[in-house]
Amino acid sequence: MPYIQVQTNQTISAENAIAIKTQLGTAITAIPGKSESWLMVGLEGDCQLYFKGTDAPAAMVSVRIYGTASDNALNTLTAHITGILTDTLAIPSDRIYVSFWGTEHWGWNGSNL
Repeated sequence: MPYIQVQTNQTISAENAIAIKTQLGTAITAIPGKSESWLMVGLEGDCQLYFKGTDAPAAMVSVRIYGTASDNALNTLTAHITGILTDTLAIPSDRIYVSFWGTEHWGWNGSNL
């Protein structure tokens, strides 16, 4: 039950949105037991986002997962996410934050898992 939300001050074209969504679907498998079949992706471009005092290209990514993941899996996923955004939106890797949130409670289909 992962959810990945990308907020960036860059414009995300329809073509780039599909590319990012598709690549995140592959990247989420860095966490054992997670797959694109349960992945929800939210993409927000053209945000008023400032980092280090400037509006140079930047992104804030939040990853929410049902359960927990190892540090190694999260490190691998961070590398994948950073690479995806660098390649598709030309955001430098040192201007991308990735945060992780795990939970034991996740609602779906009218009830909690």
